[in-house]
Amino acid sequence: MNTLSHVELRPGAYADSVTLLQVSRAVQGLNGVLAAQVAMATGLNVEVLTEMGFEVPPDATTNDLVVALRLADASALEAALAGVERALKDANRRESGPSELAAPRTTASALRRAPEGLALISVPGASALVEAMDALDAGHDVMIFSDNVPLDQELTLKRTATERGLLVMGPDCGTAVVGGLGLGFANTVEPGPVGIVAASGTGCQQLLALLDHAGVGVTSALGVGGRDLSAEVRGLSTREALRRLDADPAVELIVVVSKPPAKEVATELRAYSDGLDTPVELALLGAGRPDLTAATERVLTRLGREVPTWPVTGKATAATSGQFLRGLFVGGTLCDEAMLIASSVLGPVRSNIPLSPELALGADLTAADHTMVDFGDDALTAGRAHPMIDATLRLDHLARAAADETTAVILLDVVLGHGSEPDPAALLGPAIAAVRQPVVVALVGTDADPQGLEGQVRALVAAGAEVHLSNAGATRRAIELMKGQS
Repeated sequence: MNTLSHVELRPGAYADSVTLLQVSRAVQGLNGVLAAQVAMATGLNVEVLTEMGFEVPPDATTNDLVVALRLADASALEAALAGVERALKDANRRESGPSELAAPRTTASALRRAPEGLALISVPGASALVEAMDALDAGHDVMIFSDNVPLDQELTLKRTATERGLLVMGPDCGTAVVGGLGLGFANTVEPGPVGIVAASGTGCQQLLALLDHAGVGVTSALGVGGRDLSAEVRGLSTREALRRLDADPAVELIVVVSKPPAKEVATELRAYSDGLDTPVELALLGAGRPDLTAATERVLTRLGREVPTWPVTGKATAATSGQFLRGLFVGGTLCDEAMLIASSVLGPVRSNIPLSPELALGADLTAADHTMVDFGDDALTAGRAHPMIDATLRLDHLARAAADETTAVILLDVVLGHGSEPDPAALLGPAIAAVRQPVVVALVGTDADPQGLEGQVRALVAAGAEVHLSNAGATRRAIELMKGQS
């Protein structure tokens, strides 16, 4: 087959990663197009394109747009390039609004028109400080969806907010429920007696999903960013979020969820929580601490609610070959939780977000050992949409893990919610069906999520996966399959 590869640079052209993902998918659906990637020429994107067999010009910079096409033959090139132009134009089309009022040019000027409410910042991380500080100066709380924000800038923002009695949610705050409105990747839940403070986006979503299945609603979920309980930040936003939920009469119980915090910060947080009027359940991951499902069960018990049996659909067969567990995650906290559980049984687990530095993976994200990769880590999202939106990188590594004869079992998470891929099972299903090893999936979502929880479960099971609502349950099941238990 005489295929044609075409790569061109467009210096100075720019579109955000989600827009370019939509463009790539639109172009890939055209006749004669075998593969299409339209992306900014960041280091990660150039690496992915190279692995796909494209030759990106060596003078490409992060300010260049790359159009990479693989075509059935040369006759498809003109139509494919026209499709790129059309898709870019369509993606950037906006509904026209009133012409009497010019759009504000800065965050501060926009907030002067809307004196109430939260400012949501979603810009490249290097630009987030200026916009967030504008919002704080205007007297507004801030949710920073942006990742790759330097630590010193996070500290500046949170110290400023603390001095002014304001709340900074983030950076890298992917999930929140504020005033009954889900923001970012939030799941659809009913209001109820629980308030959540989350130094973890997917950890928050796991709690939302489990509580929803148990019939318990959530009034507020205030994300504070994954570094808030680090030794450097010391819970600045967590304390403000706790103070606010403590003052909310609708909240009967507060849950603080986090990936493993700094030990001294966890101690300080416990002391602060003990001084509040509203009871607090600390769901802080770490060695010897309860997993998120166990923490949810403790919440239900404290509320006097029945603990349900967490659903499992499908049945994977025991591993018959290979020796290693491979975990491929879109959620960092879900990856952390799985590593904590697996390492206590199987021994050390290598990762790009390792539990200890000596277990770090190299740039190729592979090792002759048990491995778990967080594809949502900042290093893997520079210039790319989050893997809950763009599954390309994880699908590539899923194929690699399946082709590796040392892989015994594959563990995946799928996270539903408003900002996530509209039909993740449609993308993952064919890939899972092609895998010879047993596949276990933690599917985090609620019945009311736009993707449709039940339909996603059916599609993944039809592809051959065993599907759990509990990530901890999915991990323990993967370990059982490693040991030959059906």
